[in-house]
Amino acid sequence: MRIRATVVAVTGAVALSAFAMPAAQATGSDSHSSVDTFTALHAAASGKSAFTGSTADSGTPYALDAKFGNVKVNNGKPIVAGTSGKVTAPVTFTVTHGAGVDVTADDTELDLLLYRGSYDDPANFLLGDDYPACTNTSATVATCKGTIDVYPADELENADATTWKAAGYIVDWNDVDPNADDVDFSKVGYAEGDTLATTKLQRLSKLTVNAAPEPVKKGRTITVTGRLTRANWDTATYTGYAGVYAQLQFRKKGATTYSTVKSVKTTSTGGLGTTVTASVDGYYRYIFVGTTTSPAATAAGDFVDVQ
Repeated sequence: MRIRATVVAVTGAVALSAFAMPAAQATGSDSHSSVDTFTALHAAASGKSAFTGSTADSGTPYALDAKFGNVKVNNGKPIVAGTSGKVTAPVTFTVTHGAGVDVTADDTELDLLLYRGSYDDPANFLLGDDYPACTNTSATVATCKGTIDVYPADELENADATTWKAAGYIVDWNDVDPNADDVDFSKVGYAEGDTLATTKLQRLSKLTVNAAPEPVKKGRTITVTGRLTRANWDTATYTGYAGVYAQLQFRKKGATTYSTVKSVKTTSTGGLGTTVTASVDGYYRYIFVGTTTSPAATAAGDFVDVQ
């Protein structure tokens, strides 16, 4: 596993910013991804002194002949995360490059990340535990696969349930030691891409149902309750989803499909409750069709014996 430090582009320049990651995500290193190296490269690419009076780094990285394409995140589906563990979303892309560029070389570094907020000042970012793996399919094209690894308890807050953009970077170090005290960045090639794709990050939804009494006499009232909750990344718990609608559905015993009975709005705590008249044996369930910030959810059917 690599140290999770990343590159975030800043308007018109190479903004290489390293961010501190939880210890569980920074258990090892197979690269030079240090704060000092990225800060120095950013400063060099911006034409500024890397560290005022502290290093002899010089030069400006040249534009690398390489471009991202065909970027797909999580197979085009939203990334859904609960409150704990790790969620892994696949990413695939191509890199079209000049004949003299080899993105699979040991001294070439590339990555693809997700960020939300503005391009020059992202509010948060997500990336993979490991760098993407690329294979040359021709002299000028490479296909790459990687992951975005999300640790909800450490990385997310409720504001992160929104649309994210994909950005990528490629650095050809050309045998330059990025950890040296004196780095000539004019020998280093760099390319980046922004808004390569978009994806939504959603808070996992959960839905329950209970139909009572069981059994019940025909013609009597059945009360169908339930609760809709979703991941609260601010508190690492599941809390009620208020003010949205779920559909109460019924499936007659022996049938294979459900039909919608009515729509029910959730309470301030995500509660659901309504009544129906008992007629025949069957299953009741609630379904939630989802919103932009939370995915659809379906409760398992609860059987009621009508006598």
